Amino acid sequence: MSQMARRSTQLLKHLISPRSESSLGSKRWVTYMHRPGDGTPRPVTMIPGDGIGPLVTGAVEQVMEAMHAPVYFEKFDVHGDMKAVPTEVLESIRKNKVCLKGGLVTPMGGGVSSLNVQLRKELDLYASLVNCFNLPGLPTRHDNVDIVVIRENTEGEYAGLEHEVVPGVVESLKKEAHQGEDISLSSQTSQVITKFCSERIAKYAFEYAYLNNRKKVTAVHKANIMKLADGLFLESCREVATKYPGIKYNEIIVDNCCMQLVSKPEQFDVMVTPNLYGNLVANTAAGIAGGTGVMPGGNVGAEHAVFEQGASAGNVGNDKIAAQKTANPVALLLSSAMMLRHLQFPAFADRLETAVEKVILEGKYRTKDLGGKSTTQEVVDAVIDALD
Repeated sequence: MSQMARRSTQLLKHLISPRSESSLGSKRWVTYMHRPGDGTPRPVTMIPGDGIGPLVTGAVEQVMEAMHAPVYFEKFDVHGDMKAVPTEVLESIRKNKVCLKGGLVTPMGGGVSSLNVQLRKELDLYASLVNCFNLPGLPTRHDNVDIVVIRENTEGEYAGLEHEVVPGVVESLKKEAHQGEDISLSSQTSQVITKFCSERIAKYAFEYAYLNNRKKVTAVHKANIMKLADGLFLESCREVATKYPGIKYNEIIVDNCCMQLVSKPEQFDVMVTPNLYGNLVANTAAGIAGGTGVMPGGNVGAEHAVFEQGASAGNVGNDKIAAQKTANPVALLLSSAMMLRHLQFPAFADRLETAVEKVILEGKYRTKDLGGKSTTQEVVDAVIDALD
């Protein structure tokens, strides 16, 4: 055998030897090729909000500083009882493209509109995304839950299209007035759903599923009753589904959906919904998977994104929790990890998520809603200690 042949044989044996396999390990390394200047810290608009909002946004600030994450915050004092979102806040979000927000209390009645809805409409944040999943170590009624609820954010019932026709008579574009109801006492309703908005939320849902290796998209509707409005929504979803043959598509009526969620949630993957249904479905899924205090989310448009606690925070205005400083920061910490990915800082997002999951798994530091007695600061300190 020639010298070159012997050297080739030795090299081949070395490459296929068990020692070589063990040294390589099972992990495949991928190099992220960033663009020049991508490491420059990015400005992010921050709205601490009401009640527990300053506590949980403060938690994010501490963890970002501990990680030396490439972001810095421009903070604005905004509260839910304001008549409108201040102009300088909207200008900041339009400039920075990204916002992190604590909860804003929406007054009940009184003619004061929701600033949360105002933000979504002003910035055309048409897609709301809530990720509801089991966290290892956190006891829940169901296992294997990993649901992404994608909700149309700009029309439907939450468009807030209502007015007082004459004193004592309110017309609200919200739901149907049933036969026999006194129109002077009930709301006359109909959904506002357009083909344009239905198509773009369907495209967002299928694109999300495709890019995140999800297998199924389920459209939630009430087309058996709302034949025109929800029928249009379904028609749009069906048209978009034909362009993604690798993703399974199915449909479910919203009332059956709620029953299926609480009995067999593992059957759902990505869910796409009109506005009101999405709010109900996301909160139901969050409750099943561990509670609203641990579910991340965000509202995204073509140009801007606002990240906040994924499911409705019923304790936003809870003065007792705010005073005792026992608010759960996990949901907003995970939402800020979503924000880091959105900003193309995936390694920082991975570090943050891993640290949060480690703290939840160990179970030593948990707030009251998760069965513990920890303060917000104790959870934050544990997450910082868990950063690798």
